[in-house]
Amino acid sequence: MKSANDLPSPSHERNESLISRLVRFWIQNKLPAFILLVLVAFYGIVVAPFDWEIDWLPRNPVPVDAIPDIGENQQIVFTVWEGRSPKDIENQITYPLTVTLLGIPGVKAVRSNSFFGFSSIYIIFNENVEFYWSRSRILEKINSLPSGLLPEGVQPTLGPDATALGQVFLYTVEGEGFGLDELRTIQDYYIRYSLQSSGGVSEVASIGGYVKEYQVDVNPDAMRAHGVTLPDVYNAVRMSNIDVGAGVLELNRVEYTIRGLGFIKSVSDLENSVVKVNNNVPLFIKDVATVQLGPAMRRGALDKEGAEVVGGVVVVRYGENPLQVIKNVKSKIAEISPGLPSKTLQDGSVSQVKILPFYDRTELIHETLETLNKSLVEEIFVTIIVVIVMMNHLVGSLLISSVLPLAVLLTFIAMKLTGIDANIMALSGIAIAIGVMVDMGIILCENIIRRLEEDQDTSNLLDVIHRSTMEVGSAIITSSLTTIISFLPVFTLTGPEGKLFKPVAFTKTFAVAGSLILALALIPPLAHIVFRKRNYRPQTRLITNTLMILIGVWLYFGLSYWIGIALIVVGAVKGISLYLRPNIQERIPSFLNILALMAVVLLLTKHWLPLGPDLGFLRNLIFVSGMIFGLLSVRRILTHFYGSILGWSLNHKALFMMFPALIVIFGGVIWLGFDRVFGFFPWAYDSIFSSSFSTTSRENFTHGQISPIKQTRVWSNLSHTFPGLGKEFMPDLDEGSFLFMPTTMPHASISEALDVIQKQDMAIRSIPEVTSVVGKIGRVESALDPAPISMIETIINYAPEYQVDPLTGERIVDPQTGKPIRNWRPHIKSSADIWKEITEAARMPGVTSAPKLQPIAARIVMLQSGMRASMGVKIKGKSIEDVEKVGFEIEKFLKEVPVIDPSTVVADRLVGNPYLEFEIDRKAIARFGLPIQDVQNLIEIAVGGKTITTTVEGRERYPVRVRYQRELRDSIEALEKFLITTPDGTQVPISSVATLRYSRGPMSIKSEDTFLTGYVLFDKRPGNAEVDVVNAAQSYLRDQISAGSLKLPDGSSFSFAGSYENQVRSEKTLRVVIPMALMIIFLVLYFQFHSIPTSLNVFSGIFVAWSGGFIMLWLYAQPGFLNFEVFGVNMRDVFQVRPYNLSVAVWVGFLALFGVATNDGVIYSTYLDQVFRNNSFKSVSEIRQAVIEAGCRRVRPALMTTATTILALIPVLTSKGKGSDVMAPMAIPCFGGMAIDIITIFVVPTIYCWGREIKMKRSRNPKSS
Repeated sequence: MKSANDLPSPSHERNESLISRLVRFWIQNKLPAFILLVLVAFYGIVVAPFDWEIDWLPRNPVPVDAIPDIGENQQIVFTVWEGRSPKDIENQITYPLTVTLLGIPGVKAVRSNSFFGFSSIYIIFNENVEFYWSRSRILEKINSLPSGLLPEGVQPTLGPDATALGQVFLYTVEGEGFGLDELRTIQDYYIRYSLQSSGGVSEVASIGGYVKEYQVDVNPDAMRAHGVTLPDVYNAVRMSNIDVGAGVLELNRVEYTIRGLGFIKSVSDLENSVVKVNNNVPLFIKDVATVQLGPAMRRGALDKEGAEVVGGVVVVRYGENPLQVIKNVKSKIAEISPGLPSKTLQDGSVSQVKILPFYDRTELIHETLETLNKSLVEEIFVTIIVVIVMMNHLVGSLLISSVLPLAVLLTFIAMKLTGIDANIMALSGIAIAIGVMVDMGIILCENIIRRLEEDQDTSNLLDVIHRSTMEVGSAIITSSLTTIISFLPVFTLTGPEGKLFKPVAFTKTFAVAGSLILALALIPPLAHIVFRKRNYRPQTRLITNTLMILIGVWLYFGLSYWIGIALIVVGAVKGISLYLRPNIQERIPSFLNILALMAVVLLLTKHWLPLGPDLGFLRNLIFVSGMIFGLLSVRRILTHFYGSILGWSLNHKALFMMFPALIVIFGGVIWLGFDRVFGFFPWAYDSIFSSSFSTTSRENFTHGQISPIKQTRVWSNLSHTFPGLGKEFMPDLDEGSFLFMPTTMPHASISEALDVIQKQDMAIRSIPEVTSVVGKIGRVESALDPAPISMIETIINYAPEYQVDPLTGERIVDPQTGKPIRNWRPHIKSSADIWKEITEAARMPGVTSAPKLQPIAARIVMLQSGMRASMGVKIKGKSIEDVEKVGFEIEKFLKEVPVIDPSTVVADRLVGNPYLEFEIDRKAIARFGLPIQDVQNLIEIAVGGKTITTTVEGRERYPVRVRYQRELRDSIEALEKFLITTPDGTQVPISSVATLRYSRGPMSIKSEDTFLTGYVLFDKRPGNAEVDVVNAAQSYLRDQISAGSLKLPDGSSFSFAGSYENQVRSEKTLRVVIPMALMIIFLVLYFQFHSIPTSLNVFSGIFVAWSGGFIMLWLYAQPGFLNFEVFGVNMRDVFQVRPYNLSVAVWVGFLALFGVATNDGVIYSTYLDQVFRNNSFKSVSEIRQAVIEAGCRRVRPALMTTATTILALIPVLTSKGKGSDVMAPMAIPCFGGMAIDIITIFVVPTIYCWGREIKMKRSRNPKSS
C-alpha cells in the first residue's frame, strides 16, 4: 500500500485547463501582475468611500450615505387651494386627481392626504419603473387633465425629484435683534436660493417665522358710505401694481429703453391707489381700508429650545451623493455667511445673521463609516495575527495578508463601476467576508510552502509553485462559487428588504470574487519571487537593508508611521544579522515572526480597546492577547489530538454521528420551537397506546383535543424554554438622534400647539445628555412634508458617551484619573435610557404619547405606510365617521394585548376638528336676487381674505391680501353681522340669508386608492418581536370579532401595516429561493467531485453550521451566557449579548454562513479523492489509516480557514459604534455556525471512510450487495 504522504504530483498534461494556463502565465509574466497590483491600489484609493484627504491624488469616491434608500418608488403630486377645508380638498381635488392618476402605467398604489389648504398625493410605482420616466408620465397626465375636473385657478404640481431620505441637512437662521419676519425674508430670498444652487440639491424649503404680506383690511361701513364694493377694491389693488415696457427710443444715435414703473414698493403706494372718483374727487384705498404689512397665515412653526426660530430643509436630488451634496451646501454657507445682513444693537455691538445646522447627516455618515472602517481594520489585524501564528512563516503571512487590503480596494472599484453606494449595509458585506477573503490565500500559500518544504530542490521552483497552486485551485474556486451562490437569494428580494440587503450581496460577491482573482493572480508570481533562494554578497544585502531603513524613515514621516517602523525594524535586524554567527542567523526569521506578531497585537489593541478606554492599554492588551491566543491554543490542542480523535470516530462511526445529528435537531428546536419539531410525537404516541385515541386520534386533534403528553410538566417546560425564535424586519439603527412625534388634540390652534412644543422642548433640553432640541409643528413649505398643525416633530440630538476632541476625533482623557471623560450620567447606560428620560420630561396633558423613532427611520416609515410608527392597523371605510369609530374600538382592544405597550396605542382622531359653517338659504337669497357666488365670495374674502396680486420688490415677492378688518371677523357674533350688497345696492346682514352653525369635522382626510383610511398606531413591549406582536394582535382581534365584541360597519375593513410586512414578504421569498440556492450549491459540489455521495458528504456541513447559528442566537438570549467579568467589565456588554430576533439581517448572516460551511469539506474531500484515486487499499484498516493520514495533512489549512473566519468576526461582535447594531445580527449566525462547523473536520472524513469501506465490502461480496 502506498501512503497518502507518497501521493505523486500530477504529470503535466498537454491540454492544461484555462485556469492552469492563466496561473502559469502570471508566474512567467510578473510585470502584468505588478501592474495589476499598482492599478488596483491606486484606483481603489481614488474611489474609496472614506473621507481621505490626499493632496497629490485626485479623489472620486463612491457615493456615501448612512443606509440604503429603502423608500417606495414614489412621486408626489401637490396641490394648493388656499383657505379650503379638508372636506373641500378631498372632494374637489384629491379624489378626482386620485382617480385620474390611478391609470398611469406601472402604478402600484395611490395614497393621498387632504389637509387644510392643500392636497398631497403619493403615487407609488412598481420597483422596475425608472424614477424620471414616472415623473414624465405624471406630468403628461397633469397637463392633459380635462377642463372642469378641478376648481378654477387650481393647478397641481409635481413634488421635488427626491426620495424619503432626501432631507439631509436642516438648519436655523438666527440673528440677535432681527425679527422673525426679517429672518424669514432673508431665508426665503437670499439663503434658500443660494443653497439651492449647490450641486445636487433638489429643493431648499423654509419653515417658521412670518411671511410678510400687504394686508388691505376693508371697512364695510366706509365702503357703504362711499358706495364702494369689494370688486372695486380688488380692481384698484390689481391695477395699482403693474410695470409696463414701451420698447426702445433712439435719440442722438443712442438707444433708450422705455419703462413705465408702477409696482407697489411700500404701504403708502397701496394707500394712495385710487378706488373710484366721486364728483371729480378721488377716493383712495386708505379711505375705505387700513393698509399694513403683516404676517401671512401660517400652517407651520419652528421652535428651538423654547424660542421660535426660522429654519430651512435641504433636500438632496435623487441619485446624488448625499455626503458630497452636504459638503457643497456647507461650502456655499461658508461663502455667503460674510455677506448676510447685520445690524448694530443698542449696546453698540454688531449682530449678524447666522446659519446654524441642527441636523447634519454627515455626522451619522462619518460615524457609520468610522465604525465600519474600524471593524475592517481590526478584522484585518486579527486575520494577520492568526496567519502569522498558524503559518509560522513571515513571508508567507505577508503574502496572504497582502490579499486583504487589495481585495477591499478592488471591491470599492467594483462598487464604483456598478453604481453601488457605500453605506452601512454595503460595507457590512465586506466586513462579514473578511475571513472568507483570506481563506483562499491561506489554502494556496500553505500548500505552496508545504510543497517547497517537501521538495528542497528549488531549481524548478516555477513548476513546484504552479503544481501546488493547481492542487488546491479547484477547491478554492469551488469554495468561492459556493460562497457567491449562497447570496443569490438576496438578489431575489424585492421592496424595501431588497433595497436594504442587495448592497450586502453585491459587496460580498465583489469581495469574494476579487480575493479569488488576486489570490490566483498575485500569490503565485509573488511566491516565485520571495521564495527564490539568492546568494547575494554581504555588501549587497547591507545596501538593501540600508535602503529598507531609509524607506522606512521616509514612510514614518510621510505616509504611515507603523509601516515605517516595520521596515526600519526589519532592515535593522537583517542588517545586524549579517554580522552574527550562522546558527543565530537561522533563527532570525523566527525572531522577525515574533516581532511582527507582537507589533500587530499592539496595533490591534490600540485600535480596538474592546474593554473600553477606561481600563487603559495594558488591560486591553492582556484581554486581546488572552482571547486570541486562547482560541488559537484550542486549535493547537485540536491539531495535536486530531489523529487520535479521528481514529476513534472512524472506529465508532454510528456513535460519533449521533453527535452532529443531535446538533441539527437542537438547532431545529431553537428555530421552530419544541412543539413544531416534536409535534408529531404526541399524536403518534396516543394513536398507538391510548385507547381513547386509537381510531379517531387524528380527527380529535383536528378539533383541538389536547394530548396527555402535552399536559405533562416536561413537555410544558420544554415548550416554554424553546418557543421558537421571534421575527422582525430589521434591528434599529442608532442614528445618534431621536425624532419625538406626539400629537396634540385635533382642535388645537397653532398658538396652542406652539405653546405645547415650546414647553416640551424646554423640558427635554433640561436633560444633561441632550445637546440640542428643535421642534416643528405643521409643515415645511415642501411637498415632502404633509403634516397638520397637530403633528409635532422634534429632532433631539444627544451627546456621545465620551467627550471627543473635535480636531483629532480622539477621546479626551481626564489627567487626574487617566480615563476618558464621560458625557453621560452614571445611571445612563445606553441611548434607550436617554429616551426614557425624554418621554418622562415631555409628558403633558392633551398630548399623545410618541413611539420611539429616529429621523431616517421615521421618514421611511411615514412615506412607506402613511403612519408615524413601525406598526399599526390600517382601517378603511365608507365614511370618516365609520373609520374613526372602528379605530376607537380597535384601540381599546389592542391595549388589552399582553405583548403591546398600552401607552403607545393611539387611534387617529379624525372627526375632532371644530367647523363653523354658513348654511345658505337658497330661498332667502332668491328673494334678494343674490346669486350664491356673491355670498360665497363675501364669506371667503371677509374672513380669510383673498390674494389679489403680488408685489415685485427686487428679488423679493410679497402677496397683497384683501379682507375685512380684524374686529369685524374675530367672533361668532361679528361673523353673523357681515353685510352683503344686493343687486339694487341694498346691504343686508348675512344672517338673513345664511345660518352659522357649529359642527365637527376632519382635520385631515387620508385615503388609499380612493378608499377613506385611518390608522391605529401601537408599539411592542420590550423583548418581543414585531411579527409575533402583530400575529398576537391579529389573533386577539379575530377572537373579539368571533365573540361579537368588535363589530365592523358595512363596507369597513382593517389590516395590519408597517415594516413587519417587509419581513413577512421577504420570508415568503426566502422560503422558495433558499432551497434553490442550496440545490445550486449542491450542483457545484457535484460538478467538482462527480459523485453524489461525496457531494452529500460535503453538503452536510451546511446543516451542521446552520444549527450552530441557531444555537448561538439561543445562547445570546440566555441571561447566563458570558455573564462574567474581566477586569470589572461584564462580557455581555463587550460582546453585545442580548436577545436577537430572526430578522432579515439574521437570515443574511445565515446565507453568508452557507457559502463558507462547505469549505472544510471541500478541502478534505478534494484531497481524499486524490489519495484514493492514486492509491489502492486492500483492507478496512488501510482505508482508515489513509483517511487519518490525509486528515492530518489537511487539518492545518482547514483549521486556519475556520479560525480566521471565526476570529475575524469578533471585532464586529464587539463593535459599539454607529452601524454596529445592524452588523452584529449578520455576524452572530456566521460566528456560531463556523464554531460548530469545526466538527466537519471529523464528520467529512468519517462519512467518506464509511463510504469507502462499504464500497470495498460490496466489491468483495458482489452477491450480497
